[in-house]
Amino acid sequence: MSRRVIERLRRSGHKAFWVGGCVRDRLLNRPVKDRDVATSARPDEVAAIFPDARRFGRRFGVMAVPDGDEFTEVATFRRDHGYSDGRRPDRVTYTTDEREDVERRDFTINGMLQGPDGGDPIDFVGGLDDLRRKIVRAIGDPPLRLKEDRLRMLRAVRFAAALGFEIEPGTMAAIRRLAPLIDDVAAERVRDELARILTEGHARRGFELLAESGLLGRLLPEVASLKGVAQPPQFHPEGDVWNHTMIMLDRLREPSRALAWGVLLHDIGKPDTFREADRIRFHGHVRRGVELARAICSRLRFSNADSAQVESLVANHMKFMDLQRMRPARLRRFLQQPHFGDHLELHRLDCLASHGKLENHEFAADRFQQLAEEQPVVRLLTGHDLISAGYMPGPAFGEILSAVEERHIDGELSSRAEALQFVRDRFPPAAG
Repeated sequence: MSRRVIERLRRSGHKAFWVGGCVRDRLLNRPVKDRDVATSARPDEVAAIFPDARRFGRRFGVMAVPDGDEFTEVATFRRDHGYSDGRRPDRVTYTTDEREDVERRDFTINGMLQGPDGGDPIDFVGGLDDLRRKIVRAIGDPPLRLKEDRLRMLRAVRFAAALGFEIEPGTMAAIRRLAPLIDDVAAERVRDELARILTEGHARRGFELLAESGLLGRLLPEVASLKGVAQPPQFHPEGDVWNHTMIMLDRLREPSRALAWGVLLHDIGKPDTFREADRIRFHGHVRRGVELARAICSRLRFSNADSAQVESLVANHMKFMDLQRMRPARLRRFLQQPHFGDHLELHRLDCLASHGKLENHEFAADRFQQLAEEQPVVRLLTGHDLISAGYMPGPAFGEILSAVEERHIDGELSSRAEALQFVRDRFPPAAG
């Protein structure tokens, strides 16, 4: 427990407190994840008390102290000087004054200290009052604080959304004015912060705040362009594409990252394909959506695996309407996609955010469950069978065996003899 770390630091004559999000969450009766400690002890003094401690942030006085099966971050009180890169201080100086340490932090609700026994927090910046008022406020001068680390603009949105708070007007005004500076933040940091907004609860509120603050148009202009794109009311009584997407985000519950991004981007191709004649149509919006999703994933430095899954969710989300007409082999392939549960959930949310009809979802869920309980399909032919029938091994074997398996599943072939005859008819062996 971090409490033991604090107590050992104090017994050694140093000041030590819980600090930041763990104090905030304890006061809000929320689950506490990371327990960070701030202390007057310098890194070499922390290392002397905890010989197994690791230097975590050499330049910034942060040590990782073994704490059971985990590590507790122990940071020395410090003052920061200059932020020429808009992310990290150019240099730091250590201090023994906890107030100076607090005043260089980001938001008042993250700037409170608390002793090892809990009790009333030490609050130099009005964080306790802002907790009561449900406000996210920058410590000190908002533009200065946000310029120091430009990612703080996104963090303000995340905290406000996750906690159900408002962003204090002065802080929001500074975010709106400084929004163009978000372009300079590393794509990986932006990606991870957006992913947290999408997956930590209240994603709809998070994206509404991103739009309100001007950050969405800088980071995801393709998503911002969903606003005002009308949809055919007979299928989408909920309104435009933006509102449809926000309703889906509102219904997300502990999603995977890929599912959350898939929900956000599933209709991203509609603005570019909007046409209105006899009624509103979006011919080719899936294909365009995949192109845009791929570009967004590349821009935000997604892993290849995450990018492939997001693209797959966008590419396949309209296929559910054809499920009950699919041939058995095609249906099986569809249901055997990697992470099919994400596809199923996206479709469910898509229906609930529009016409509300779940017949195809229920069909897919039932068939998916049946498929999981079925014995694997036994192949009628193998590669050895093809060689024995006079075929030369090569890349064509995969195509031939897949064609046999598909017709076996569809009920067109039921024996080895029928399969061999099909192969001879469809794929005559090359003359030797």
